[in-house]
Amino acid sequence: LPLQHQPPPAHRHLHISSSQPRESSFVIARTHARAPSLVSSISPSQTRTLQLIPPLPSFSPSREPPPANMSSPAKMIRRKKNVKKGIQFCLMVCGASGTGRTTFVNTLCGKDVLQHKDADDATDAHVEDGVKIRPVTVELELDEEGTRISLTIVDTPGFGDQIDNEASFAEIVGYLERQYDDILAEESRIKRNPRFRDNRVHSMLYFITPTGHGLRELDIELMKRLAPRVNVIPVIGRADSLTPAELAESKKLVMEDIEHYRIPVYNFPYDIEEDDEDTVEENAELRGLMPFAIVGSEDIVEIGGRKVRARQYPWGVVEVDNPRHSDFLAIRSALLHSHLADLKEITHDFLYENYRTEKLSKSVDGASGNADSSMNPEDLASQSVRLKEEQLRREEEKLREIELKVQREINEKRQELLARESQLREIEARMQREASQAAPAVEANGEHTE
Repeated sequence: LPLQHQPPPAHRHLHISSSQPRESSFVIARTHARAPSLVSSISPSQTRTLQLIPPLPSFSPSREPPPANMSSPAKMIRRKKNVKKGIQFCLMVCGASGTGRTTFVNTLCGKDVLQHKDADDATDAHVEDGVKIRPVTVELELDEEGTRISLTIVDTPGFGDQIDNEASFAEIVGYLERQYDDILAEESRIKRNPRFRDNRVHSMLYFITPTGHGLRELDIELMKRLAPRVNVIPVIGRADSLTPAELAESKKLVMEDIEHYRIPVYNFPYDIEEDDEDTVEENAELRGLMPFAIVGSEDIVEIGGRKVRARQYPWGVVEVDNPRHSDFLAIRSALLHSHLADLKEITHDFLYENYRTEKLSKSVDGASGNADSSMNPEDLASQSVRLKEEQLRREEEKLREIELKVQREINEKRQELLARESQLREIEARMQREASQAAPAVEANGEHTE
């Protein structure tokens, strides 16, 4: 459903250049084929805290739903595989310099993953490069059972530092599309590479500068261009620079701009009729917190005998993991736990499928002048369906192989148990025979003694 048009106040109206054409064919099922893609503005009363998750070491593994026909042994094998190989997830962080991207990533991972940038030298401003794409992979342990996540952080230092950011837009969009191209090329191979790594970006956190005045033209343009390629989640960086009243008003203005300019951000979709009450309640609270107010810190402060990650000021302490001070716990839980599987599924089933359709359509259009080319939109659609069916067939075959392997192992164990049971019975029978044979001899010895 289209977003309802509610123009922002006249004094905040932004003019967005139409130099970059909108993709009219772009339709992403942000609701995951369930709920309407409506983004509603929030009020201060909606910014209530979430009591969702414990600190990072006690996270539970991703509850990625298995296929309906998967048996219990197959589930156990899949869980063991996750524990052994880890779960792959790719997160991009983007925003202007000074919005807290580096501190957030280091706080999220609990270690120094990104290095803080040194102070800029004004004399070198004319030779500064544009945006740089820097992927870094780090291994995190999600729970006490040893489930690990291979988290790839894609940083974009240098974004927003130029007067003309057109090249920065193209660089980031190009990086996202190159990952899709790699997947498309791998799917086209007759023989797949078993060690191929999927580097598609599953989510992008866009750090909004805490001005208190809603979105800038730069913010709107970037999110509109990236939304067709990645799940965009807006966050307000360095939220502790705003008072509670200013933060609530800033959230309201940002969501008004997102609705007015129809930016299809990831809004934690749910369906009241299909989803359970816990899912509906959790997603509604997460949607009410958007854009998330982020405070990060790499320092440990002792408060009342307990050590916490916090930022210390002359007037007090801001705790990173305190829901009253920051939405850090909520966004961390959503990314690494509750919505990890949904973000990956939307990336593959909708964002990538839309890109693949666009790519194949362009190939058909380019070959339309060739008389030997017999491809048309109907053939293209049929080919896409066939590829999807082939992929499902391969997955079903793998599942059947797993089930057969498990069944064989169960049968082997059963045969071993039956063999052991037979051996025990033979031993028991032999002992009974020996006892019965020894009884007359014992009686005879007794009579002889008497």
